[in-house]
Amino acid sequence: MADMETQEGLHTIGELAARTGLSVKAIRFYADAGVVPPTARSAAGYRLYDAEAAARLDLVRTLRELGIDLATIRAVLGREADLGEVAAAHVRSLDERIRMLRLRRAVLSTVAHRTPTQREISLMTDLARLSAEERQRIIDDYHDAVFGGLDLDEDFVAHQRSVRVELPEEPGPEQVDAWVELAELVQDPGFRERVRDMARAQERSRADGTFERSAEGASRLAERIAESVAAARAAGIAPDSAEARPVVDELVAAALEGGAADTPAERRRLADGYAVFTDRRVERYWKLMGVINGWPAFEPRVPEWEWFIAALRASAEAA
Repeated sequence: MADMETQEGLHTIGELAARTGLSVKAIRFYADAGVVPPTARSAAGYRLYDAEAAARLDLVRTLRELGIDLATIRAVLGREADLGEVAAAHVRSLDERIRMLRLRRAVLSTVAHRTPTQREISLMTDLARLSAEERQRIIDDYHDAVFGGLDLDEDFVAHQRSVRVELPEEPGPEQVDAWVELAELVQDPGFRERVRDMARAQERSRADGTFERSAEGASRLAERIAESVAAARAAGIAPDSAEARPVVDELVAAALEGGAADTPAERRRLADGYAVFTDRRVERYWKLMGVINGWPAFEPRVPEWEWFIAALRASAEAA
């Protein structure tokens, strides 16, 4: 009778298993691990559990399903750790795992989309798993290498540095491809030196006072050159042909308006100056940035400038 009174409101391990949905083996394991010890024992030595123990077991099952380890659960139940802080830490961990899974899925989609080499797959995986901060650090390091230590227009440098790599959480195959290509491009010493040459040219023009003068109206002139040359190229006119001469003469007159005289030497100087800032890889840099960040596609302009540079040199030689 005394034993029955002791057991009032308590549950056997079998009853607790039926109530919580855990197996008898699991409940024994949690008891032996000290996570949810029995509340009491019967006269025969069987484990008995009260309602509080059942609630603790429900919590243990929930936390285990969420991936929290037993040591942390024991600390939470023993009030040695705050459940809210533990949950927040696991949310951060899950967010990172989800990010990695999404990027892994994007890499696999890229592999399925085409057949990359083993090196490309390895590189793709390494670069895709970087965090947003690590990806941006690659771009920032590139900017430091090409602009660092030079006296450049502050607005220009600020604009360049403001561009960020915004790879989506679920990038498409073309975005993964673009990021891999961009990361390789900006770490290529030859490319960095080429862009630094452009920066040095700007520094020289600031030193001799021509930068501010040339900046005014430069955009309008560039648009005029691009439109005229695009029309010439569409008509199939070669830059060294007689048909190109009127186009070149008109554009040179616009470029030299109110300035130097139109001479073969001046045309060669113009060609050399434009060539410094004309590079397909630089244009490729911006195209890749656009693909990664989801910007609207833009019309390539380098082919027009290459045509104009060749036409300038051809006309100077002909003269």
